[in-house]
Amino acid sequence: MATDVVEAPSTPSQPPTHFGQTRHFYLAVDRLNFKMETLVDLLGMAGHRPSMPMVVCCSTRDELDAVCFAVSNLSYISLSCLYSDLAEAERALILEKFRQAMMRWNQNANDQSKDDSKIEKEEQKSHLIVVTDACLPLLAAGESPITARVLINYELPSKKETYMRRMATCLATDGIVINMVVGGEVVTLKSIEESSNLVIAEMPIHIFEMF
Repeated sequence: MATDVVEAPSTPSQPPTHFGQTRHFYLAVDRLNFKMETLVDLLGMAGHRPSMPMVVCCSTRDELDAVCFAVSNLSYISLSCLYSDLAEAERALILEKFRQAMMRWNQNANDQSKDDSKIEKEEQKSHLIVVTDACLPLLAAGESPITARVLINYELPSKKETYMRRMATCLATDGIVINMVVGGEVVTLKSIEESSNLVIAEMPIHIFEMF
């Protein structure tokens, strides 16, 4: 995985927010042209956990299209993309299928005796939604949050409000946020950390063993 050492964001002096059970990490990418390769490596790590429900957030449609293209051929990922010109019925179907995948994940997590070899092949895939900020679930309009186990910010938002909205609409309260950071974006990351009263640590190598 193409990474580099980036100075860790400072630890805030105040207690965490109501997202305190959520764990926040950053993954430093050495160069922009390594970013997609690093994402695929990251998803490969998650692919070893059957049925892992994940969301990748992008800021633009171009980046969403690029991520979906790169991930589409990964055999261990069941991929869905939410974009602005998606039909309402198809959008609802994607969200419902993901919620069902999340329910299966919770059931499997609660059944420690379950043999992974007995899980249907399609259900063993990690379930991934790629979405732009413009297409996040609309809680005010009655849509339910996605509540994934892992939220990957492929593009770091520039504002804390966007960061917090991604969490509120895409992540379970005890989930993990992974922020992909390139070069000068560490300044933006520190600003989000301080203004949101969060602790964002460097991502450990075996992050998916936390589940």
